[in-house]
Amino acid sequence: MNKRSTILLSLFAVTIIITVMSITSCKKLIPDMIDPNFGVCGPVDNLSNSQTILFSQGNDQFFAIRTSATGLGPYFVSNSCGGCHSSDNRGHPFTILTRFGQTDSTGNKFLAEGGPQLGTNNLPGLTPEQIPAGAASTRLIAPITAGVGFLEAVPDSEIVAFAKANINNPDGVRGHPNYNTIPAYTTQLNGSSPRSDGKYICRFGRKASTYNLVQQVATAYNHDMGITSGFMPNNPYNYLDQTAPGASSSPEVSNDDFNSVVFYVTCLQTPNQRNAGDPTVVKGNALFVQIGCETCHKQTVTTGYSPIASLSNQTISPFTDLLVHDMGPGLDDGYTEGDAKTSEWRTAPLWGLGLAPQVQGGYIYLLHDGRAHSIQQAIQMHGGEAAASSARFSKLSSSDQNAVLTFLKSL
Repeated sequence: MNKRSTILLSLFAVTIIITVMSITSCKKLIPDMIDPNFGVCGPVDNLSNSQTILFSQGNDQFFAIRTSATGLGPYFVSNSCGGCHSSDNRGHPFTILTRFGQTDSTGNKFLAEGGPQLGTNNLPGLTPEQIPAGAASTRLIAPITAGVGFLEAVPDSEIVAFAKANINNPDGVRGHPNYNTIPAYTTQLNGSSPRSDGKYICRFGRKASTYNLVQQVATAYNHDMGITSGFMPNNPYNYLDQTAPGASSSPEVSNDDFNSVVFYVTCLQTPNQRNAGDPTVVKGNALFVQIGCETCHKQTVTTGYSPIASLSNQTISPFTDLLVHDMGPGLDDGYTEGDAKTSEWRTAPLWGLGLAPQVQGGYIYLLHDGRAHSIQQAIQMHGGEAAASSARFSKLSSSDQNAVLTFLKSL
């Protein structure tokens, strides 16, 4: 082979490599090109042309890499939304969130010292943040993003009904909504009303302490990336001996970009179950109900009204009741948000669970802090209100346990 041929072949190989890298790094810009078995890439059905364009713009912003020139820092956890929510799924330990400062329902006592979140990274020249002395803290992996618009559309009445249905549960399953104070910039959700103390039912986050997706996005920009917005204009800080900055002269994310991200996450499609008709999956589903897991991980939830028609009055299968439940001393992290106790956690949605290894580097990190490295281990770590169901799972035959696990991996 002559030298010219060798050079041409080398250039051809480089071109192929660059093309493959471009396709794998473009995330979900062209939903039809993405493997339908990997993540949730596209929008809900029946968006208008203008809404589809807005969704695409939000996609761009969700996966945009931020730098100091575009507002990142001075303290941050990740440099993009997609850094914590890989392929719109759950997070991983490399971008774990460290929260601190609240031990009961009276609120966070360390907001003046950088609470509620630690910036685990910082721009050059700054003193790394530290958890203040005496502050309780916890480590949290970001939950799945796909389908959250449907969860926002679940009316309060549905969540309250789930709690009422547990009053006489023989396993001791109870659960309750997490009521929390909401920021002034949030718009009241349809069918939502405050309790007598002014607190609202919240539904997002590991402790279900965040009210709606506007608050979720504003907090993520501010706490996770150190980026100010028109909703949260102050940089978070825990500067130790440094001077705390005030409000930015202008938001570091524009209102248009911010709103496009809110629209993007609101309109993400729900994860689809795979192999639903497989006999082992069907058997595992029945056992899942039989041993009591479905009491909290609701297979059928109905949304209410949403300004986005495809989210309104839909029957979904998120496998959550959006309540917080006491999970026992083994999962008590000593930290809380809103009305939840330190041992209480929101029922995690299970949709997309079987795809977790594909977005967590080939491994699996489950429960709030990723301590469980298999679905079976996660089940057996359930305590408190879930102890009876966990015990029943452990007593199943190997074949029946495998059926339950196969069912969960199909989600």
